[in-house]
Amino acid sequence: MVLAACDLTGVVSMRLNNGQTVTLRAAGGHRVKVRLEVNAKARRLIIRLDERRREAVAVAPTSRQIDAAAAFAAERVDWISSRLQHLPEVTLFEDGQTIKYRGEDCLISLDGEGRTARIHAGEPRILSVPGDPETTEARVVRFMKKQAKADLTKTVTRHCETLRVSFKGISVKDTRSRWGSCTADGQLAFSWRLIMAPPAVLDYVAAHECAHLKEMNHSAKFWAHVARCCPDWQRQRAWLRLHGTELQAAGE
Repeated sequence: MVLAACDLTGVVSMRLNNGQTVTLRAAGGHRVKVRLEVNAKARRLIIRLDERRREAVAVAPTSRQIDAAAAFAAERVDWISSRLQHLPEVTLFEDGQTIKYRGEDCLISLDGEGRTARIHAGEPRILSVPGDPETTEARVVRFMKKQAKADLTKTVTRHCETLRVSFKGISVKDTRSRWGSCTADGQLAFSWRLIMAPPAVLDYVAAHECAHLKEMNHSAKFWAHVARCCPDWQRQRAWLRLHGTELQAAGE
């Protein structure tokens, strides 16, 4: 379905559902895909970008507000269109492709012995993933997740010692809306894509979530805890805000 940006009456009169994708028409005739989602944790209507699917997501706090979320997106369709057009190109995990690993270039190669993915030093570094080309993507992701889990476990342990707190567990996921999370019972979760960022950025995100083990908010006390673990956290946060879309655009 295509909804004209100016026809908000038509938007809210339609019956829309959670998970449905609508197409809005921006200036110049550009068509913009917007997925509608309900998230009970959202406090208001929000628009976020799904970099990998190259579409926008209109989030509503309740199912009753799905129509309002569609109208909210329609009112901002030109801004959404501009942001989507400026997204970085998708970097596929395939033979001969250069990706980022711990902030540096790394060339994917199918050459090598055995079936275990390995990093080889050089200029650039090489990630050897010998095997079936059709499974290269899955094997690269599996390798990156393993390395991310190892780096984050080491970093989280160090920060928890600094703050004198403990965590229950660490998991790595392919999250799109946040780089890390912390539950009240001490479970920490992170995006595996942090392994592509410079180590200092991963360190900051780990410090951020460890600080939540002491303060489940973003108060002055919370940021003081972050600063104890990562004194230059503001610079690392700025890097992530600037380059985060590039990390999200890697892989399918």
